[in-house]
Amino acid sequence: MTKINQVEQRINQLIKEINHHNHRYFVLDDPEISDAEYDLLVRELKELEMRYPQLLNPNSPTQRIGAEPLEIFDTVQHPLPLLSLSNTFSKNELLNWYNRATKLLKLARFDIVCEHKIDGLAVALIYSNGQLVTGATRGDGFRGENITQNLRTIRTIPLLLKAGFPNLLEVRGEVFLPKAGFTKLNRERTVNGLAPFANPRNAAAGSVRQLDSRITAKRPLDIYIYALGYTEGKPMPDNHWDIMQYLSSLGLKVNPTNQHFTNIDDAEEYYQRWLKLKESLPYETDGIVVKVNSIRLQNQLGNIGREPRWATAYKFPAIQGTTKLIDIGISVGRTGTLNPFAILEPVSVGGVVIKQAALHNEDDILRKDIRIGDTVIIQRAGEVIPEVVGPVTSLRTGKEKRFSLIKKVYDRQKKRPICPVCGSDIIKPDGEVMYYCTNSKCLAQLRQHLGLFASRGAMDIRGLGERQIYTLIDRGLIKDVADLYSLMEKKEELLKLEGMGEKSIANLLNAIEQSKERPLPRLIYALGIRHVGYETAGLLAEHYDSITKLANTTKGELMLIPTLGPKIADSIVGFFSLKSNLELIEKLHKAGVKLTTKNKDRSKQPLAGMEFVITGRLNTFSRQEAEDVITKQGGIVKDNITRKTSHLIVGLDPGAKLVRARKMGIKQLTEAEFLNLLGKAK
Repeated sequence: MTKINQVEQRINQLIKEINHHNHRYFVLDDPEISDAEYDLLVRELKELEMRYPQLLNPNSPTQRIGAEPLEIFDTVQHPLPLLSLSNTFSKNELLNWYNRATKLLKLARFDIVCEHKIDGLAVALIYSNGQLVTGATRGDGFRGENITQNLRTIRTIPLLLKAGFPNLLEVRGEVFLPKAGFTKLNRERTVNGLAPFANPRNAAAGSVRQLDSRITAKRPLDIYIYALGYTEGKPMPDNHWDIMQYLSSLGLKVNPTNQHFTNIDDAEEYYQRWLKLKESLPYETDGIVVKVNSIRLQNQLGNIGREPRWATAYKFPAIQGTTKLIDIGISVGRTGTLNPFAILEPVSVGGVVIKQAALHNEDDILRKDIRIGDTVIIQRAGEVIPEVVGPVTSLRTGKEKRFSLIKKVYDRQKKRPICPVCGSDIIKPDGEVMYYCTNSKCLAQLRQHLGLFASRGAMDIRGLGERQIYTLIDRGLIKDVADLYSLMEKKEELLKLEGMGEKSIANLLNAIEQSKERPLPRLIYALGIRHVGYETAGLLAEHYDSITKLANTTKGELMLIPTLGPKIADSIVGFFSLKSNLELIEKLHKAGVKLTTKNKDRSKQPLAGMEFVITGRLNTFSRQEAEDVITKQGGIVKDNITRKTSHLIVGLDPGAKLVRARKMGIKQLTEAEFLNLLGKAK
């Protein structure tokens, strides 16, 4: 055996030993060796890797320190959606959930598993042949951000699974910051002159979404795995409890407080026990999760919307406090909504000082009879979001004032209610509870509208992040989304801005120039019309081949489009009835933005009648580009495989969709075969 082979063998042995001791120390909290002995193993491994860099293994425990910063997170499409949970707040509500499930299943009872609902950030981890290859946030449940680089720094996430793993494995877990780590982190931030985090959840979410993973590596994050997403190449147990034991055997961290019960009454006892003991836990929890144990019964119950019928969150009572309601302010959201919020005398609720809280809308304020000057009950819903529950009427003095949004925003000089930010007229559409600012150029809306306009699903302007948007607006360089295209003539001014060098400016301007040619559906979506998402924008582009024609349509014409209802139709007509929006479109036209499309008869287009689903990463296209080229040629793109799916396009690191496609006999195309199909279709 050569010396290099001996060294490689020793490195592999050290990696195996250190990973074993990491699992004993960080996951099981049961170390087998002393810290000094552990340090010697790590030192030997580092020295060998330095002397023989060609043998450096990316899964080595020395590689958890973080890598070079990213410019932006990629998007990951979840092969199976990460669903949200329904909530129950009492024993009766829990029994109602259980009884509904038994009726649907036509059973007298079923086994359940109870787990803590940890206050953190949901993530999905994918292992291929035992190696961690992808880690992503929940996102919208269907698409999340690729934060693999950051998750690799968390010591309780194994980079390599123990023996017995399947070929492909996706698991779901909750990344969190333990209470002790949260206290330490805030102490350090205070010493360094930084604002402390509001709560462990925010700290955890902010930590794993750092573009610089070296920052994440310095924060004491932890994880508990709570579910199996999908697997390939190995049969799984037929129930959730045994699946969790199996995942634990692979080295994944599963909460030891989980329990398996045969009776719903046991869930109530579990709840009451941890309600009393939750302060002694090392992490924040806002309730328990109750799950049907049998996978067969889970599948039988299915989902309703984005919530599974087979699981529910049984929430602990929200943390409450009382304080004085000093005033009610008005903020303006992205779509122009006028949102009332409570301005409070500072009060500590659950260890967090609260100065403002949500009030939802004027109707809710009047229904609860909340008055300015009241002593009000404040609660942190889910121990995170502060809201006003209601007034303590017994403490009223008679000096309290009823709230009126119209009076709050009434301008005596203009003699009418106006937007508190830009001074434009406000409206309240029939049948809605919210008032809206009518000015699409309102600065309060502009920041968020720019974020939507530049997003990948819209005009896809890479390099225009939140920091750049704020800077450009604050310096007066952008007053509406069309002003992005005037930045071409302001390069010298851009160079004066902090954090923007020649290369980043060149990349940004190039991305802005390229965005002029985006397909019409993406432009319609980018305009930010209320109730018009990406799919609706695509539907509109099929019926109107230009923004001009869409702007001149009527509600009656829109209502003839299948699946398009009166609420959306009213919103579209209302958007184009405003002079400011028509002026914005004219500016986009003058800037060279493509406002038209050539709509062909879909039945005569090359990919007509074909429905595609994409899994994995493509080299030639981004996901959005692939969807656009399919749509242009008459095909349809869907997120999930159904019996109507004609082709599955398989890229690198495919997910569970490939397994389902094989089972259903759906034709699979490699990227090369897809390109060949496009070539023949032209």
